[in-house]
Amino acid sequence: MPLLNKVRTAVSGGSRGDTASLSLTRLRVALTLFFALDGFLFAGWVVRIPAIKQQTGASAGDLGLALLGVSAGAVVTMTLTGRLCRRYGSHAVTVATAVLLSLSIALPPLTRSPLALGLVLLVFGAAYGGINVAMNSAAVDLVAALRRPVMPSFHAAFSLGGMLGAGLGGLVAAGLSPTAHLLCLTAAGLVLTAAAGPVLLRHPSPAPPESLPARPTGTTSSGGARSGGARSGGARGTVLVFGVIALCTAYGEGALADWGALHLAQDLHAHPGVAAAGYSLFALTMTAGRLSGTALLERLGQTRTLVAGGLTAAAGMLLGALAPTVWAALLGFAVTGLGLANIFPVAVARAGAVAGPSGVATASTLGYGGMLLGPPSIGFLADWYSLPVALTTVAVLAAGAAAMGLATRGNRAT
Repeated sequence: MPLLNKVRTAVSGGSRGDTASLSLTRLRVALTLFFALDGFLFAGWVVRIPAIKQQTGASAGDLGLALLGVSAGAVVTMTLTGRLCRRYGSHAVTVATAVLLSLSIALPPLTRSPLALGLVLLVFGAAYGGINVAMNSAAVDLVAALRRPVMPSFHAAFSLGGMLGAGLGGLVAAGLSPTAHLLCLTAAGLVLTAAAGPVLLRHPSPAPPESLPARPTGTTSSGGARSGGARSGGARGTVLVFGVIALCTAYGEGALADWGALHLAQDLHAHPGVAAAGYSLFALTMTAGRLSGTALLERLGQTRTLVAGGLTAAAGMLLGALAPTVWAALLGFAVTGLGLANIFPVAVARAGAVAGPSGVATASTLGYGGMLLGPPSIGFLADWYSLPVALTTVAVLAAGAAAMGLATRGNRAT
């Protein structure tokens, strides 16, 4: 708490306040750039999946197994990144994992077999999982210091980066090989990290997460402390529910990222550029939804936003998966993006309201786990049934998220 109090006091007045405010602004800009870079690099990889699938001669099931490498690498790293952030700081870990992500994205097009692809995707997944946990930890600290609900803006930057990455990938898909394209992304990632990284490295996290939950204990008696401990079990359960909500919706984002372009190209025979534009359109509507998320929350409230978003995403994904034409499927992708836009940020925020930054970390890890486990699950289901049928699971989970959001309407932020 002492550091957090100093930051807030400095922000409130005098030349110290101006200096602290400028420092926080620089941190916010730098962190926003890393969120955008993460989305940009990830989208650049996913729009080249059809070409890399063909290059490696992988079947849908083989590709699903290879994509499991991303999930496995990310899950292992996510369990360790929290400790690394506590030891070295979330800012340093963000910069280090950004370098690793930028380098590892050049590896997939160098492979010639599903096995080799899966192995390099372990490295890519480790970097992707690490940077997401580190960035969100840094964002939690900054939001606490700013005392403003700006978390959706970081996720909007991720979506905007994804839109730009997918759009660029669609433009160069026909004229640039996957190897040349992803090497260019490596260079872009390293340049941006060199530009924005020093800002994070020069400024420590302004609000250590460990300091926030400790504040109420100083104002309660020993009996109050015991009652807080008794509530911890229920709080953990509530956090897990919000984490599952985040998982259900992130599953859809990961599925569309890795399989949306392939569905349009393989099942609906879309041109490669149009197929790549599917994820770009999805990212565009998700970005628009997140940029307007604050106003939507003020008008509808958290529960209605969760429920309306889940039902909208379910309807959109049914259209996107089962539509007989490319343009109807693109419309479905756009509606799905609008529906999913604010569910993940709201779920993470509500977990934080229940259990502080530790709740945010738990819900974020579960959510990103859904994003990474979705693609291989879609691959297995596509082998057993078909890709359109497999994609309908996105609609099922989005509807489930809406139901859980409605069931948790009594758990209000305090």
